[in-house]
Amino acid sequence: MENFDKLIRQQKEYKSARNDKYKSDSKDRLSKILKKKVETTMIGALSSIEEHFCFLWTSADGVELTPEQKLMFDTFQKVRSEILDKGNTQARNVDAELNQYDIKWLRYSVEMPVKPQD
Repeated sequence: MENFDKLIRQQKEYKSARNDKYKSDSKDRLSKILKKKVETTMIGALSSIEEHFCFLWTSADGVELTPEQKLMFDTFQKVRSEILDKGNTQARNVDAELNQYDIKWLRYSVEMPVKPQD
């Protein structure tokens, strides 16, 4: 009887450990996804700024930049750096926020109806 109780206790410990690992893996998965979304937003914003405003700091065919263009380029670099710094800070904050939750990935599931044949 003692061996049976030990076996039951080990089974419960195994299920608990497996469930804890699943929750940890779920949290890590969500963290990676959220960080990627923050990074994609930052890079997309920078890309839009460059695409629509690059005429302010570029010159035609290798002509040296004017003082105004150099100032605009320096300003863009400063804004770019600030956007990346703030976005990276928020990406790091994802883990701090997720640590306040129990997370369990519900996975993908498909329910297939089964109809009896006549």
